[in-house]
Amino acid sequence: MHLDTEHPKPERAYREFNLDRPGNIIFVGHHLSTGTQVRCLIRTITLAGALLEVSPNLEMPSHFFLEILGIHDEIGATVVKREAELVTISFNMLINPEFLHHVLRLNFET
Repeated sequence: MHLDTEHPKPERAYREFNLDRPGNIIFVGHHLSTGTQVRCLIRTITLAGALLEVSPNLEMPSHFFLEILGIHDEIGATVVKREAELVTISFNMLINPEFLHHVLRLNFET
């Protein structure tokens, strides 16, 4: 797989990759504190966002950080749509194509 790391074309920014990798939703509290975390399953990912599976009883915050299991970077995210346990999110800024490549490669290796 080759991703243009300098200038991703719009169609590449929204190209969906199956991930099915555990992650954490990190709630943003007072003064940007990050105390509460809940598990999720990241079903698909793009440079611009992801599809998460969460407990249908979970009250999702509108804005949060997403952590992908095995990668300790946190990605700022916003809820776009929710249908029961499936939550579509957009990242607050496009993630780096090299970072996405690393996430996909890590998933392939495990």
